[in-house]
Amino acid sequence: MFWILGGEALVHDAYRISHAAAFRILNQQFKHKPWEGFAFYDLIFPLFVFMVGCSIVFSIQKMLATQGKARTIRRIIIRSVALYVFGILYYGGFSKHFHDIRLLGVLQRIALCYFFTALMFVFLSPRTMAIVAAVLLLGYWALLSFVPVPGENAISFEEDHNWPNYIDAHYLPLRKWDKTHDPEGLLSTIPAIVTCTLGVFAGLLLKSPRMSPQRKVLTLLVAGALALAIGFFWGLQFPIIKKLWTSSYVLVASGYSAILLALFYLVIDVWKFQLWARPFVWIGVNAITLYLLVELIDFHDLAARIVGGDIAGSIAAYGSLVVSIVMMLLILLLARFLYKRQIFLRV
Repeated sequence: MFWILGGEALVHDAYRISHAAAFRILNQQFKHKPWEGFAFYDLIFPLFVFMVGCSIVFSIQKMLATQGKARTIRRIIIRSVALYVFGILYYGGFSKHFHDIRLLGVLQRIALCYFFTALMFVFLSPRTMAIVAAVLLLGYWALLSFVPVPGENAISFEEDHNWPNYIDAHYLPLRKWDKTHDPEGLLSTIPAIVTCTLGVFAGLLLKSPRMSPQRKVLTLLVAGALALAIGFFWGLQFPIIKKLWTSSYVLVASGYSAILLALFYLVIDVWKFQLWARPFVWIGVNAITLYLLVELIDFHDLAARIVGGDIAGSIAAYGSLVVSIVMMLLILLLARFLYKRQIFLRV
């Protein structure tokens, strides 16, 4: 969330000041791959979905224990619908023409992933969930790899010539982000649910009372490395494509997510180095709220009103970077204010 809220701008502004190799690499990593491939920025969304799955273990287990299955299911439905509606509003809601409504987007995908994964967690055992996840990944791979799209003479993973894009073009109504199809479309939501499910397994591991913290870290690191190896190898035949959320992409993104989770768990929970992470806690407890507010409030414009104009111009190439830094500070101040006042958007 830090990078989404404004951290990304700091990287791009730093690159404008210096084209040194390190800044060039960082600048490239903070851009989505146009189609095939994987950059750091392609990890942020699946990492969020992965962590939603991880949080399901802690929240749903508590609800089941205190409220029972019926009330838990009702809560899952309410949360999913609320998050889905927030997604509709984020992309403009009903402020424009009806055909401009985006039915599927980032928050809508998170809502759908949460809904189906949480229900699986309630009704299925971890073993059965693992089987379902494997079937979904393999089934998605088999469909895209061996079944030609109607009207096509050969199998293709290219844009507009694959099953997810075909399904969106024919069956997804209203606004589509890429004109004829959507990167958060109908069919590609299925493997995204697997990303959330893999997060559940990470959550179960973290919550296990039978494993020491050090063993949990090691297990996450090994599982992450294994997922990366399989994902990149699979990607030789089934390309790593975020906009299709290919099965290879699921494993690569989940592998990196598991490794990052292991490292942060080690530093924050095992070694107790926690003070440095406090600003990220402010953001994390109000992630959806800040995500929506950044869309509604132009923090960059606010920052420019404070240090823009002649002030930014007086420091030449550094002006844009200073504006971005002030923008990020304003967002952090808001996050801290909400945290200190215990103002949380709960769905």
